Amino acid sequence: MLQVHNPANGEVIANVPLMSKRETDDAITSAYDAFKSWSKLTAADRSNRLRKWYELLTTHKEEIGQLITLEQGKPLKESVGEINYGASFLEFFSEEAKRVYGDIISPTIADRRLFVLKQPVGVVGVITPWNFPLAMITRKVAPALACGCTVVIKPSELTPLTALAAAELSLQAGIPPGVVNVVMGDAPAIGDAILASTQVRKITFTGSTAVGKKLMAGAAGTVKKVSLELGGNAPHIVFDDADVDVAVKGVIASKFRNSGQTCVSANRILVQEGIYEKFCNAFSKAAQDLQVGDGFGEGVAQGPLINEAAVQKVEKFLQDAITKGAKVVLGGKRHSLGMTFFEPTVIADVNSDMLLFREEVFGPVAPLLPFRTEEEAIGLANDANAGLAACVYTNNIQRSWRMTEALEYGMVGVNESLIATEVAPFGGIKQSGLGREGSKYGMDDYLELKYVCLGNMDGN
Repeated sequence: MLQVHNPANGEVIANVPLMSKRETDDAITSAYDAFKSWSKLTAADRSNRLRKWYELLTTHKEEIGQLITLEQGKPLKESVGEINYGASFLEFFSEEAKRVYGDIISPTIADRRLFVLKQPVGVVGVITPWNFPLAMITRKVAPALACGCTVVIKPSELTPLTALAAAELSLQAGIPPGVVNVVMGDAPAIGDAILASTQVRKITFTGSTAVGKKLMAGAAGTVKKVSLELGGNAPHIVFDDADVDVAVKGVIASKFRNSGQTCVSANRILVQEGIYEKFCNAFSKAAQDLQVGDGFGEGVAQGPLINEAAVQKVEKFLQDAITKGAKVVLGGKRHSLGMTFFEPTVIADVNSDMLLFREEVFGPVAPLLPFRTEEEAIGLANDANAGLAACVYTNNIQRSWRMTEALEYGMVGVNESLIATEVAPFGGIKQSGLGREGSKYGMDDYLELKYVCLGNMDGN
């Protein structure tokens, strides 16, 4: 059995089956068999069932929100927010299901007729992380099902309960058994089985860049389609002409949401010299006011980190920065609550030699770096292997446009940090991944193009 723990107190919440290759192969067979009938349903029929799933998730958002806080640790308000966000993909893609269009092409030879069909890829392996245990599933599964694909979901072994609850609601919504499958437990064995199967035609993964590279390499054996949403190293760039209150509010929201455990979290906060001190003081004061505690507590803004390894990583990054000359302005150590709670931390005078600059800290640590010019800010921001999200704070419209074009990131927020929405494409460039999720573009990765040529059309 696989034990699921509450990160806030270490208690075992539940035991779930420890699955491996055999169960994964069974799930793939189940999805493969279900694909034949699911893909033949009308788009309107699939749309109605996805809509029903959306309604059920929304109806049960309080209970599933509690489940997320129990197994993941984030504040209950954030958990319920995640249900709303996650459910929005089911609603959006239930509508997009009816908008998959082909093409007619003018022929080059008179007696031919040419057209293009769009057809579902087939069985999709869906591998999701622990930081958003519902939304990372629905953001992938909703477009897959809308297109007519079936799925085998492998949630994180740290947060399987939310996935099981979502899958149960899919059955209640009238989505047939076999269309949505969940396997959890031995992650390497499950991943290998998904990669090895010729019946799985696509892999979609959200998680670390290191694991994404392994999956990409493994998918080569059967030449699967691959969508990857990998790590970020988000720069938030605050110019002298920014509204400091707007910037502080935006960076706080991005940095400390989910205790800093998001791929678009502010990982490097670049502040122009003219307001560096003013911003640092205002930001530190705002961070100091954040209440840390069990996610079920009243007014709690920051819960625990997911496990001990996460805390040790944060400590390692901080130690590296301090030995290289950075200064802790606020926090910097484990919280007095114990377990995996960590103080909201602000660290100033970070530079590009530090781990905090080069890699994702994935914790409640806000590194501040001063810069002089726009060119310098662009250079610092783009000095990363990642290219997921970036944010710019300025009241200069020309500068905002220059920065948006110059930043090597798949998403850019201007005077706004919480930019994710079901109607816009989410994804990165460089080593932050391949493909986009959400929006009308989110359907593309689950569809194959088929070109059809009708010849000899002038005959009888």
